[in-house]
Amino acid sequence: MMQERAKQSVPGIPVLILASMLGLGGIAAIVYLLAMDSVIMPLVLIVLTPLACLFLLTGLYKVEPNQSAVLSLFGKYVGTNRSQGLHFNNPFYSKKKISLRVRNFESGRLKVNDSGGSPIEIAAIVVWEVADSAEAVFNVDEYESFVQIQSEAAIRSMATSYPYDPHKEGETSLRSHPMEISERMRVEIQDRLTKAGINVIESRISHLAYSPEIAQAMLQRQQAGAIIAARQRIVEGAVGMVESALNALKDKGVVDLDDERRATMVSNLLVVLCSDRATQPVVNTGSIY
Repeated sequence: MMQERAKQSVPGIPVLILASMLGLGGIAAIVYLLAMDSVIMPLVLIVLTPLACLFLLTGLYKVEPNQSAVLSLFGKYVGTNRSQGLHFNNPFYSKKKISLRVRNFESGRLKVNDSGGSPIEIAAIVVWEVADSAEAVFNVDEYESFVQIQSEAAIRSMATSYPYDPHKEGETSLRSHPMEISERMRVEIQDRLTKAGINVIESRISHLAYSPEIAQAMLQRQQAGAIIAARQRIVEGAVGMVESALNALKDKGVVDLDDERRATMVSNLLVVLCSDRATQPVVNTGSIY
């Protein structure tokens, strides 16, 4: 595997000044020699001066901030220059500029099955940067396309490993544990992109939903689960309130209830506390017997 190594370069400003002076000096020498009725030397300078200037100017290249230049000579990797500014190297070097800036992309909405087999739609945002310019250039073809395709493949793989909703207490799911899922997704994407010299900074889910064909059924299931959970909390609270009321009546000696009257009071209190609508009291003016 090709890995990046640093390549030193000559500062470009002095070379640019040298090329300018060489060109001006050559023109002045040609004019002077022609004035001296010389023929051969002006012709030589006319040929050599542009070639020398072209040689120097061709070797100049600039590297912008957060950019690197990958240098190769006749197909052989020479090194990478990350120093910003104007530089000079062998004019025969080919120089490929690679952006080191932080980039991101949002995947399309991918339709996959979660671990329970339910079809879902998922999309994610991946934040990445080039960490090794040589690997990005020589190990893969079109590293930007490689990042996108491999990231979507990793998102699909990750989504099939977890359920959409937790089926038991403490189970990790796509919807209930966003931080854990994001980290797992980042690690899986990083494993696929390491060979391309890419560093994945962050990944997070940007869209998560059931597929349209089952969305209504799943919504009804979620609503039923919410109603059951709410009723369970209401019943637990009502039982506690009834127990507290009976104990308070007994401790304060307000009324002494036998088992049948206690059961009747418990029934009435639970109806009042657990009903989902206002209850209508019935006043008993006689004995319950």
